Amino acid sequence: MKKLLREIAHCRVCAAEMSVSCRPIVAAARQSKILIIGQAPGSIVHRTGIPWDDKSGDNLRQWMGVDKDAFYDTQQVAIVPMGFCYPGKGKSGDLAPRKECAPLWHKPLLDEMPDIALTLLIGKYAQDYYLGSDAYRTLTETVRHYETYLPQYFVLPHPSPRNNIWMKQNEWFKVEVLPALRDIVQANVR
Repeated sequence: MKKLLREIAHCRVCAAEMSVSCRPIVAAARQSKILIIGQAPGSIVHRTGIPWDDKSGDNLRQWMGVDKDAFYDTQQVAIVPMGFCYPGKGKSGDLAPRKECAPLWHKPLLDEMPDIALTLLIGKYAQDYYLGSDAYRTLTETVRHYETYLPQYFVLPHPSPRNNIWMKQNEWFKVEVLPALRDIVQANVR
């Protein structure tokens, strides 16, 4: 695992396509129990080098019912985004995750983490990649049917504050989905 993480840290496969410098952000250990697969680091995370080190991360930790110590303990939680580097800014927010990372690095990483009991698929990019045709047409439908994907996957919207409108329109998420998420996470975290 250490060798693989070093290789990822030095990856420059998409450097020529990037508008910002490559800085792959991944956190994992062979003993990890929960795997978080999100989109790609944002600008704050690109600066700090700490995954989910922003308001979205605060929201995600609240959703999971874990503190920062548990969240950043790679013996418990691995963080492997769809795109490992900050993709840069687009017209209406960050660009989509780079497509090179997941096909190149996910399988080798997953092969090194045999104890993963639960994978959180956060956002449509992760859900489409891992669920394929089993994903519903929209993220909302997929999340509404979260139990379909258990026990392997737990599907979630992105916890960005930009999704506050979605949260207000889908109160069932707070009432039904988040308590189930916390129960499952607590069963797998010390």
